[in-house]
This record gives sequence, structure tokens and C-alpha cells, in this order.
Amino acid sequence: MSHGINILMYHQVGPFATLEGEMAKHRSTYCRVDRFAAQMAFLKRFGYTVLSMDQVLACVRGEAPIPPRAVALTFDDGYDNFADHAWPILQKHGFPAMVYLIAGLLGKPSAWFARDNRPTPPLMSAARIRALRAEGCDFGGHSVNHVRLAQQDDATVKAEVAGSKAILEDALGEPMRHFCYPFGSHDMRSVAACAEAGWITATTCERAPATPADDPLTLPRKAIAWGDTLPGVWWKIHVKNTPKHAIIRRAEYD
Repeated sequence: MSHGINILMYHQVGPFATLEGEMAKHRSTYCRVDRFAAQMAFLKRFGYTVLSMDQVLACVRGEAPIPPRAVALTFDDGYDNFADHAWPILQKHGFPAMVYLIAGLLGKPSAWFARDNRPTPPLMSAARIRALRAEGCDFGGHSVNHVRLAQQDDATVKAEVAGSKAILEDALGEPMRHFCYPFGSHDMRSVAACAEAGWITATTCERAPATPADDPLTLPRKAIAWGDTLPGVWWKIHVKNTPKHAIIRRAEYD
């Protein structure tokens, strides 16, 4: 077992019946709510320490020790079904969670799926986000328009990264500190843009536990989706990937 912080990456959380229809096209970014509930109960029952991203940063910087069985829970894109299904379960267990928001699409459909002829589930509105924030949910940035930053020109990279921070700070009325690269797509320019904009962490889709060897602006995560059973989630946490500085597996998620 590797010692580090397993930052788990979720997208949508919803009922099995939904997946039987439209959501069948979203298997890579969809976790059944019954499985999600079992996963959270497992973390609670077996004494995992669920960290906020602020706590992750302190551990990665060496300002705090990494607790045994440390995990963090992140949710990309900010779907309405997070509020409907995931958040009540997280509240039940007292777990912190980070939801990365697409600043230019609050309250709108997830339009990028349309390019692949997939359904476009709704994203949370600013009002709903503020309500969840009042209940303790953490939020961060996921660009303005959900584009692959490594494929953009310099001006677009800076606008997507800095604009996300400005829009969300205006919507929530507080500083935004944590960023997530859409699709996991990043390069040296996008990392530099995050630093310049004032983001203090940024997460990727590289699969490994986070350790003090990692740059806080390129933190790895482990994806959890439709096909992950409870034993599969345990295996991803404890066995599947070595620390990022030893081996990196790149992946993109939409």
C-alpha cells in the first residue's frame, strides 16, 4: 500500500434507473447512487480520514502529517445531481467535498456532451451553489467554458483560468482557491496561468496518490465511475497506482 492522499474523482451521481436510459452514454462519468452510498459508508466504517482540499494542501506542503488512510472527495463540473444525490450522503457522514464549477455554464446544460451526441444533464445554478456553500460544501474552479487547456492559445488559457476565478468569486462572494483542469488537459502554460491567477491547488486526471513530492498545481487523482464496485474502489485506493513521481498514467475524462 502506498502512503499518500488518494484524491478521488467523481462526476455525476444518480440512480440506477437513470443509467438504464439516457445516462447509459455517461458510464465513464457516472456513479450509481447506491454504490456511492456504499463507498462512503465503507470510508466511515473503516476509519478513513476524508480531507478538505485545504487540508490536502497542508499535507502536500509538509505543514501537516498525512493521516493514515487519507482520502479527499472531488466532483467535477457541478451537476445538479450532486446536490440531489451525493451531498445528502456526504452530510450524513460529515465528509467534506470539493465541487469544481464551470464558471460560464452555471445553471445551464453540460453542452460539451452534445458534440458526442450525448445527453446534456443540467449544472447547478449560482443560487443552488450558494445554498450548498452555506451548508459547508466547498467549491473551486473548472475553467470558464470547459475546454482542453493544453489545446488552446496562450490568451485563451489565461482567460479560462483567471476568468473562472473572477466569475466564481463574484457569484459566491468569497475567495476561490482550488482549480481543476477540464478533461485533465494541462501543460506548463496552464500551470503557470493557475499560479499567476492565484489558485493554490490544481488537480489533474493523472492516477496516483498525492504526496509531498507533488506540485500542488498538478495533483493526481483516481477516477471513480459506473463500473467500480466496492472491492474495485478499495483496490484503486490501496493497490492500483504507485505514487505519481514513480509512474504516471495519463487519462482524460469528460
